[in-house]
Amino acid sequence: MSRKPVGDKRTRLVNAAAKLVHEQGFHRTTLADISEESGVPLGNLSYYFKSKDAIGHAVVERLACAYDALRESWEAAPDPRDRLTSFIQLTMTNRDALSRSGCPVGTLCAELSKEGGLVADSATRVLGELRGWIEAQFRLLGKGAASADLANHLLSAIQGVSLLALAFHDVKLVEREARYLQRWVRDLAG
Repeated sequence: MSRKPVGDKRTRLVNAAAKLVHEQGFHRTTLADISEESGVPLGNLSYYFKSKDAIGHAVVERLACAYDALRESWEAAPDPRDRLTSFIQLTMTNRDALSRSGCPVGTLCAELSKEGGLVADSATRVLGELRGWIEAQFRLLGKGAASADLANHLLSAIQGVSLLALAFHDVKLVEREARYLQRWVRDLAG
């Protein structure tokens, strides 16, 4: 007995596209790939999305919503140090996926920024919003004017280790860097 795919067709298309774009990149992902992964016939894709860029925007919006939800959950912690530690812990939790495919937002930004365009701009905004949130946490810790530089450093370290984990397929790199960054945040804030 075959099982019917779960979710409405548009959601299945966006979820399939997000998975494939993370695994193989935006440009290497074809509409046929998305159709096959989602179980939605290729001829029906144009009903939901007029172009591949429209799918790209939907993938970026999905990522933005996921990061919004994460930031909201991190905000439950009363101490900004704990919030930053939770952000770093996300990297540790996702270390296997990072070593296979990199950071979903970081790799998408790196790929799309080479050509520019509206999808690239929207992906970069997701990363910018995350950087802004990190900066706000450092400001709450009393770091003042240094907060922007500290946020850039933390986000650069996370993105850098994600790239290294992907290049070397080594989760241990993520584990070591996450532990180091968690100590760094504690020492910096303490």
